[in-house]
Amino acid sequence: MAELVEKSILKQLIPVNSLQGENFQELASKARVETVPAGRVLFKEGQLDKNKVYLIDGQVELMTASGDSTIIDAGTKTARNPLDNHIPKRHTAKTKVASKITRIDADLLDVLLTWDQLAGIEVDEIQSEKQSKREEGSDWMTRILQSKAFLQVPPANIQAMFMRIKEIPVAAGQTIVRQGDDGEYYYIIQRGECKVTRSSKAKTELTLATLKEGDAFGEEALLSDAKRNASVTMNTDGVLMRLSKDDFNELLKEPMLSWVDFPQAEEMVKNGAVWLDVRLESEHKNSALPGSMNMPLFTLRIKADKLEPDKKYILYCDTGRRSSAGAFLLSERGVQAYCLQGGLQASGS
Repeated sequence: MAELVEKSILKQLIPVNSLQGENFQELASKARVETVPAGRVLFKEGQLDKNKVYLIDGQVELMTASGDSTIIDAGTKTARNPLDNHIPKRHTAKTKVASKITRIDADLLDVLLTWDQLAGIEVDEIQSEKQSKREEGSDWMTRILQSKAFLQVPPANIQAMFMRIKEIPVAAGQTIVRQGDDGEYYYIIQRGECKVTRSSKAKTELTLATLKEGDAFGEEALLSDAKRNASVTMNTDGVLMRLSKDDFNELLKEPMLSWVDFPQAEEMVKNGAVWLDVRLESEHKNSALPGSMNMPLFTLRIKADKLEPDKKYILYCDTGRRSSAGAFLLSERGVQAYCLQGGLQASGS
């Protein structure tokens, strides 16, 4: 079995170095060293390779069909980024000397980045908004329907949601969502109180928020299609309204997302729309669309008020996964958000 890449080396790679805790450990357990002799082709121009290839030792030449050539040396600033971060590949990569590389599955990395950044969103910031709504009335259904998110959902979908949503009695001390589990449901609190906690690597438990009647939870894992980033436990007896992942996607998520392909997006930008890159700053610096703003996914909730309400924003990432999560979060705040279908990988940019 091939040896694992040293974690100190992984911590130098972009955007791997942004992953925290369990997400970094998950990637580190799968990143293996591949020893390659001199003269070996790593990938070819035009190849549909979804692996991100990093040079960790040695030297690689990147060549184009037109004859342009670039030499990449391990340990340099350039080598911290993937060798040709495009699908299809724009270069042919060949080792100049015996080298060591690692291939990281782009989809796995994207899921971990999405989960990591959604987990970084400050729950207490969300809680303060919900508290102000709570003071406006006591009926949980009325508050849900008056939220910015539900104002954008077609009435037929709302009606279908209330037909499909299930009432679940719960008891004090009962764990509703467990950190690390798959996300299967979206919840709204009809009655009762619960706490949101996150366990650290040191096994200590941090309380992030207290949720009460009318509050919703569970959407982060459904948006990122990843595992739960926190646990939710009932403080009191109560009643939860539970919507399945499929129903959430069909009735709530998809109606709030507007997808555009690259030609449509370019036309919108010509007419005043703004490209919004929700990847990390390091990714944006390495490969970004001209004129784009950079607002990483984990900052969207706290920076959304800096976006102009009368402008349209086209969110993009590598695959469309992070941008769709970001568009949902912005739509909750009434921002005109669109998603680039398939991300940069599909656009060929």
